[in-house]
Amino acid sequence: MTCITSPASLVPNMEGLLHTSGSSSMRPHYDTLETSVDEAARTHWVHMRPYGRPCFSAQLLRDCATVHQSLRTMFKQGSSVQYHVLASRTPGVFNLGGDLVHFAESIRAGDRAALRRYGEACIRIAYDNYVACDLPMITIALIQGDALGGGFESALAHDLIVAERSAKFGLPEILFNLFPGMGATSFLNRKIGPIAAERLIMSGRLYTAEELHAMGVVDVLADDGEGEVAVKRLIAENSRKHNAHLAIYRARRRSNPVTFAELSDIVDIWIDAALSVTEYDLRKMQRLAMAQDRRVQTMQPPAYGIAAE
Repeated sequence: MTCITSPASLVPNMEGLLHTSGSSSMRPHYDTLETSVDEAARTHWVHMRPYGRPCFSAQLLRDCATVHQSLRTMFKQGSSVQYHVLASRTPGVFNLGGDLVHFAESIRAGDRAALRRYGEACIRIAYDNYVACDLPMITIALIQGDALGGGFESALAHDLIVAERSAKFGLPEILFNLFPGMGATSFLNRKIGPIAAERLIMSGRLYTAEELHAMGVVDVLADDGEGEVAVKRLIAENSRKHNAHLAIYRARRRSNPVTFAELSDIVDIWIDAALSVTEYDLRKMQRLAMAQDRRVQTMQPPAYGIAAE
């Protein structure tokens, strides 16, 4: 595997293009991501490693957008990448979702523009993953821990979800009187139908990878610690069928599309709902953020005690 970027402490910030075979272009640097290319398997890997709470901070969103632009540049330079994989370096966590502290601050300030900027940044990244940046790639989310809120939404935007058996998924927004507004409704409707999608969203509960595999949300189950091996095996077994699979996923998107306009309209509905929550709801949101902080510090399973308050 050819390493593409390194931690911030080791490499100065720089602008440039992702390395491709035969190219000596400058490599981009990311503060919250590690990227690499397995040239033999024609796979582009991205591992999230955000600072502090592993949520979609503004910096992580910027880095994800830059990765997508770099992928487009790679293909202009003749890249032969066929698969794009998103994973995490945080032990036990894929991503805990939206920046709840930012949400609470923006809601208290009545700052619709800030909420809109954040929501649009999220759906642009989700939509890019959904359409594979309009490139001939298959996108895969590898879940080796908990995917909550926006983390779950991010995974849903990919062509395939590979999850280790101990992984947990959940949409906790209902616990503080909101709903997941950055793609969950659209992507789950297409995967499992609107009734099952609404039940899942309204439950506010954690789901196991096995439960979601039975529902058709998770595509491949892997034993704990074997997630990357499972992804590599999946790619190796299907590499000769890449052309057919690519066409099938494109046909799926065409026959039952999620449009950017749909995602954008739902963000507006989410903003209206967010600006209508009470101070009681905001305090629950902040308690969940604090529980996430403690969870990261101690690496314990997430607590959902606020559901009973």
